Amino acid sequence: MWWHLPIHEPIMSGSPYRLNESHRHKPDKDGQTMVVIDSDAHVVETERTWEFIPDAEASFRPEVVVPKDGGNREYWMVEGRTFAKNSNIGLDTPDEAREMSDIDARLAHMDELGVDTHVLYPTIFLRPLTRRPDAEVALCKGYNRWLADIWRKGGGRLRWVVVPPVMNMDKAIEELHFGKENGACGVYMRSLDGDQRLSNTYNFPLYQEAAKLDLPICVHASTGNFDMYDIFSQDSGFAQFKLPVVGAFHDLLMKGIPEKFPDLRWGFIEVSSQWIPYALNDMELRFRRIGKTWLGKDTLRENRMYVACQTADDIAYVVDTVGDENIIIGTDYGHNDTSSELIALRKLREDAKIAPATVDKFVDANAKALYGL
Repeated sequence: MWWHLPIHEPIMSGSPYRLNESHRHKPDKDGQTMVVIDSDAHVVETERTWEFIPDAEASFRPEVVVPKDGGNREYWMVEGRTFAKNSNIGLDTPDEAREMSDIDARLAHMDELGVDTHVLYPTIFLRPLTRRPDAEVALCKGYNRWLADIWRKGGGRLRWVVVPPVMNMDKAIEELHFGKENGACGVYMRSLDGDQRLSNTYNFPLYQEAAKLDLPICVHASTGNFDMYDIFSQDSGFAQFKLPVVGAFHDLLMKGIPEKFPDLRWGFIEVSSQWIPYALNDMELRFRRIGKTWLGKDTLRENRMYVACQTADDIAYVVDTVGDENIIIGTDYGHNDTSSELIALRKLREDAKIAPATVDKFVDANAKALYGL
């Protein structure tokens, strides 16, 4: 059914985009140096990623295959399941930059785009990969060591979110410590993992340790449940990856989880922000029905929750609903979907409806607050 492919070298490409850098590194009102932080950038895994899995665990390495019946599309194969490897790649980014085969190329492209720091999210882990705890440990450790190597070569500009193997909580906590020691600034969590909601007590030890390490829980557009992934496999990704994050946000607040971990921050990434007024309106009705105090406009701030917006959002409406202290923005660098917009940070500054001071918060102060940068 499948041909296995050897490791291949990336193809060189360039970018036509350059941002006006006049806003970078200027002092803010408190005299602090401003930076521009892309709060949602990606790395695209290749066969090189899995070289960080020891040879003794080589059987856990994902393999690249192509169908024998023709075509040159590549697929990842993990435990006999296949999914397209390059179906969502942003062609407006150089291969060697998004695949991190040339760190200097990535940094140079960031300079062209007027970005100081990328916060790196995975690509392959947006979906469930295995039901085996030992396999998950190997995959997560291999990926995390690859990102640690990227961070060491990136001069502090390539920060990342550590991926914990949540089926083994002891190993997951070990990976949080490894990440903290090696440039990670957040903990990657899928909206649902197996049969575990984010609000389940099973995850509480992870949250406690993340709070101690000053690492936020970063819930990215994703699903870690095989049934949900398969049911919506023919979907555009909206029900499969986006809506579960909105549901997780709602569930965490309804269950009072942020209140249980008062030192923990939360990020909700790559699902836009325009759903916030709808979700909060629904929760207000439910809170009042059960006699629970409703925080209204202060909900995100009081619960240390941050949401990544998109330029297509009615951002003025969102800010009117929850204020401007808990909104961030990313470009989805390296991908090609409804959240991808390489020049999003420039477009945000060109939006006449949004005050420059508010934009500065999105790309600097708010992102620093979420990721502890």
